[in-house]
Amino acid sequence: MSSTVKGVIARSKGASVEVVDVVVPDPGPGEAVVKIQACGVCHTDLHYREGGINDEFPFLLGHEAAGVVEAVGDGVTEVTPGDFVILNWRAVCGQCRACAKGKPQYCFNTHNAKQKMTLTDGTELSPALGIGAFIEKTLVAAGQCTKVDPAAPAAAAGLLGCGVMAGFGAAVNTGGVGRGDSIAVIGCGGVGNAAIAGATLAGASTIIAVDVDDRKLEWARGFGATHVVNSREADAVEAIRALTDGNGADVVVDAVGRPETYEQAFHARDLAGTVVLVGVPAPDMEITLPLLEVFGRGGALKSSWYGDCLPSRDFPMLVDLALQGRFPLEDFISERITLDDVEKAFEKMHHGEVLRSVVEL
Repeated sequence: MSSTVKGVIARSKGASVEVVDVVVPDPGPGEAVVKIQACGVCHTDLHYREGGINDEFPFLLGHEAAGVVEAVGDGVTEVTPGDFVILNWRAVCGQCRACAKGKPQYCFNTHNAKQKMTLTDGTELSPALGIGAFIEKTLVAAGQCTKVDPAAPAAAAGLLGCGVMAGFGAAVNTGGVGRGDSIAVIGCGGVGNAAIAGATLAGASTIIAVDVDDRKLEWARGFGATHVVNSREADAVEAIRALTDGNGADVVVDAVGRPETYEQAFHARDLAGTVVLVGVPAPDMEITLPLLEVFGRGGALKSSWYGDCLPSRDFPMLVDLALQGRFPLEDFISERITLDDVEKAFEKMHHGEVLRSVVEL
């Protein structure tokens, strides 16, 4: 039997979100129903509401979530009812070119649940990032469920489902930052500060946070930044070079995703250094770079999608590190809210007042 539960939807572009009744079908083959315990409010959800992803309204919002598996469909072996899981938006196929090469973190054929959740009138919903977790329980592909230690607080664990993993992975997986390295992170919201926390854990010696907001720079200090630069008051490239003996940083992470920040990242890296783009640009944005500099500097220009993570490998590891007190996962939580508070949380996010609001159910 299907279930009818409360969930948060965006009905049309720019409209305030609504809490409505949502029909969740029983899981079919390869699917699972998860009772949501907590879900972070991510900027991607706001992008969906504003029509910045696509126009497949109405959207069921929310995707940074943790909860307990309630039921599974035929053929599911990854999880069983009662498992505490973090949801991910890249269930790997195991068969594509990337998976066949032993690189499932780059899977070219990730998938979601085949059935649709609907409004009570039968209108099909588009779940954000194939999850839709501002809801009491949701339907996903079983491969989107990653089992982790149930001792982890759900509100913190769920943040690994997107923003924290994206930032941590941008620094550690994509950027390869290691002991003694220097790193600069441009943009110190949730993703940027996760990159800083990851670099701290990896043993980077010089960690430079760049932002236009002193409040965010103070957050960055808390996550391990050794230096901060307000780029409204100083030239970011010159400041990063000055803090790295005139060389530039080994790794520069652009957690904003604008042409001007990418150009800053490009010019602020050392010879043979690495630029990592993890901030999401708008579709119409373009950059112009001097090709001779691209050639002459060497190194690498990389994009980091979901922090190049493999959820089955990375989620349990980071949960264990958090439980050991070695990774400050709970420090990303600014406030705990209900489903009725999501619209207010978007407003606070827009004004840079929070790292993460977390819906608790």
